Amino acid sequence: MLRPITGYHTDDAKDWVAELSCGHGQHVRHKPPFLSRPWVLTSEDRDAMLGTELDCVRCDRLEMPDGLSAYKRTAEFDEGTIPGGLRKNHATKAGVWGVIHVISGQLRYRIDGPGGRDLLLNPETPGIIPPEALHHVEPDGPVRFFVEFRKNGA
Repeated sequence: MLRPITGYHTDDAKDWVAELSCGHGQHVRHKPPFLSRPWVLTSEDRDAMLGTELDCVRCDRLEMPDGLSAYKRTAEFDEGTIPGGLRKNHATKAGVWGVIHVISGQLRYRIDGPGGRDLLLNPETPGIIPPEALHHVEPDGPVRFFVEFRKNGA
């Protein structure tokens, strides 16, 4: 999933890490001839790249970043009370991750767009919702579930 660069820091080896809007970090090394990113060498060039999108493989793997805290959750829904908004494409805000917790039954969770997914959730398999990813849910028979929202510094 493409994520804009929001800042930078260096790791213990003094390599530059781009901070992405999703909360993940991605190394942006300049190690010619294998990696050519001369823009990481000066603060002016790094600043000029703020907002540039990088492909976040950790979002692609539905891997939540460390340090997130739960700050809100929905009511519990069943197959008859799922709001229409959850049944059609919608997305969380920038920086907000979701976790779909199925209490009983099964729930179909679809992530749309490039690299989309079609997952069947159950009590042993929660659904991870990356920030700003279009998605929707559909019941697969009787189901009970809720959604928990997480972000940094909640």
